[in-house]
Amino acid sequence: MSRSSFDRAGLALMLSTILVWAGSWIAMKLIVPYIGPFDFVALRYVSGSLVLFALAIATRRPLAMPPWKLTLLIGLTQTAGFQGFVQTALVTGGVGKVSLMAYTMPFWVILFAWWLLRERPTATHALGIGLAAVGLVCFVEPWNGLGDIRPVLLGLGSGLSWGVGTVLSKRMFERHAPDVMTFTAWQMLFGGLVMVPVAWLMPQMPAQWGWQLWAGMVYIVLIATAAGWLLWLQVVRRVPASIAGLSSLGVPVVAMLLAWLLLSERPTAVELGGMALILAGIWVVSRAAPAQRAD
Repeated sequence: MSRSSFDRAGLALMLSTILVWAGSWIAMKLIVPYIGPFDFVALRYVSGSLVLFALAIATRRPLAMPPWKLTLLIGLTQTAGFQGFVQTALVTGGVGKVSLMAYTMPFWVILFAWWLLRERPTATHALGIGLAAVGLVCFVEPWNGLGDIRPVLLGLGSGLSWGVGTVLSKRMFERHAPDVMTFTAWQMLFGGLVMVPVAWLMPQMPAQWGWQLWAGMVYIVLIATAAGWLLWLQVVRRVPASIAGLSSLGVPVVAMLLAWLLLSERPTAVELGGMALILAGIWVVSRAAPAQRAD
């Protein structure tokens, strides 16, 4: 295979991954009337982890659990916290708004890596965070009254949880170098199991298992979670990291376009300006030189 065809295949995989993950936001919104948010999180990630364990067995990967305490913390933040905030936000919030807030994750990674890993951010990182902060203000439009700000705060909470989980995952790979698929399966299993008692204790609507919920869960578990993760592995293998990282821009953009087309979620001009600034901040951060470790 030539280098150019190799690169084109990698970029095609990246675009496929973006479309699959953007589609999952539409699916998550569409099943809101049929299942409670905590039931959904527990079901998604317990089922998703079992699919990944099956794939690990089929590909003869090691099944040993990575250090359990750190794996549990990552499952609590990157899986249970992130998805719990997201699905609760989608009960009243639009796909575009919630997905964009979730994808503020890179900014939280910078802040928590500074605190936990002593990685000092650069001036470029500060510029990206500044652009995103201005964009967030435009997006919320406080001069028009805050209105229902709960989905925005929950979306930011999901990005924060994802950011903490990402930093902890980095620590896991630096210290213990686990197999990626096995580690992902274990942290997803922990995150899903943690949500089981939450789903049992928290008041929420009973699941309505009609074709809508079945179709949504099949897409989310098998396509968005399992197939999407495998697609992403191929992207990481084929595409330079600087380009692959731009998928953090692509997913919320495509999710917003799909929500506009399929769910009639039409953003205002000011919201579009705020979205553009936040996405510009993500782009600046993704292009910045790596943060330096403080002595």
